Amino acid sequence: MKKPTLHEICANTTPTTNTKGNLVAHATEDDTLNIDKYPQKTRPNRLPSPSHAPYKYLPPQSPLRHQISSHHHTDTEPPQAHTTTPGQDPRNQTSTLPAAKMLAAAASVKLSPASAAAAATKLTFKPIHLPPLHKSSPRPLSLSARPLYRQEPFLAAPPRTASPAATADGARPVETAAPEAARRAKIGVYFATWWALNVIFNIYNKKVLNAFPYPWLTSTLSLAAGSAIMLASWATRIAEAPQTDLDFWKALSPVAIAHTIGHVAATVSMAKVAVSFTHIIKSGEPAFSVLVSRFFLGEHFPQSVYFSLLPIIGGCALAAVTELNFNMTGFMGAMISNLAFVFRNIFSKKGMKGKSVSGMNYYACLSMLSLVILLPFAFAMEGPKVWAAGWQNAVAEIGPNFVWWVAAQSVFYHLYNQVSYMSLDEISPLTFSVGNTMKRISVIVASIIIFHTPVQPINALGAAIAILGTFIYSQAKQ
Repeated sequence: MKKPTLHEICANTTPTTNTKGNLVAHATEDDTLNIDKYPQKTRPNRLPSPSHAPYKYLPPQSPLRHQISSHHHTDTEPPQAHTTTPGQDPRNQTSTLPAAKMLAAAASVKLSPASAAAAATKLTFKPIHLPPLHKSSPRPLSLSARPLYRQEPFLAAPPRTASPAATADGARPVETAAPEAARRAKIGVYFATWWALNVIFNIYNKKVLNAFPYPWLTSTLSLAAGSAIMLASWATRIAEAPQTDLDFWKALSPVAIAHTIGHVAATVSMAKVAVSFTHIIKSGEPAFSVLVSRFFLGEHFPQSVYFSLLPIIGGCALAAVTELNFNMTGFMGAMISNLAFVFRNIFSKKGMKGKSVSGMNYYACLSMLSLVILLPFAFAMEGPKVWAAGWQNAVAEIGPNFVWWVAAQSVFYHLYNQVSYMSLDEISPLTFSVGNTMKRISVIVASIIIFHTPVQPINALGAAIAILGTFIYSQAKQ
């Protein structure tokens, strides 16, 4: 930017004199002489001066002051008299000379280029650096001077507390490790209870079916016992009743249909074949899950998932071929149960997404709706006459303990499913799959020991391969 000339500088100032006869420059309406930085057309309306005063003194060494002062003293017209107010700074008492003569005198002065540059440098506005504010200690609050409201920012986040750092060996502090240990202990209790209840259910269920081979009524009693337990829990406020509407029950309907089919098919299978064989075939459920998702839903999986299906299918086939007490009805019942539970999971994932009911209450609603669906089919397939005759024969053969077996298998069926749904809320799907695989191992081993099921080495090898494939599948899918 071009440096301003002396004539341009003086055109924006009103020269005045003070009581000592020194010439001062009166600030313009812009209150600044920084013409070099702010051209006249682009300057702000008003910039505050450091002293907030309307005058700017020219330093004694300023060339502009010497030039204007020398020219002023050569003027024939004497300056006007000055009046001083007592008690006031005489520097602030000024009298204004005729503006026209002062402008003419300033215009006639010619400076050298060096002097003009020095004058422009001296007249440049310099910023003021204010000292930091003194931080006074906060006044303590008292009961007599309590604020009327808390001055907090709106929607302010709560203060974050820094997490304690880890120790030198990488171990967590006691404060952080304690809740984690409690959570792991809770999950361990869930798993142990889940497996134990499942083993007890399978044992009593097989005992009931051996003496009373009516799987439709047995399945109905299991769902009825669970529904009665949950209704009593809601009525006595032991458990909080879920908030449901018509849309919830509509979305739950396909899930309940698939659950009913899978439950009845598994009971039919256990009535015809050994418990161990049923669970070996049911360990092939991941193969059905992948095939249904691939061909019906169009989902794709990595190659490792498809390779993990080979030991599952091969192990189940080897166990089925070498089963001593093979029964086609029992085999098909386990296969249908696998397929039905796969569709149950798919419908539950698609239709129940975003629903607020979960865990224990979700399974309770599922049991009640499945009971409503199953009840008419149970009457149609078997009927009260068949049930009455079979009940009399079972009581005559087993005795009063048969009634306790029926009650135990019905109650434990609901309890093990309830605990499994509760544990699913606490763990990841991968951990749940691993736990489900270990559950089948415990059921197979316990049933072989209790019922003295004859097992050939090749049959045991097929079961081991199928269960190992299920574990590999759960790892590969993640």
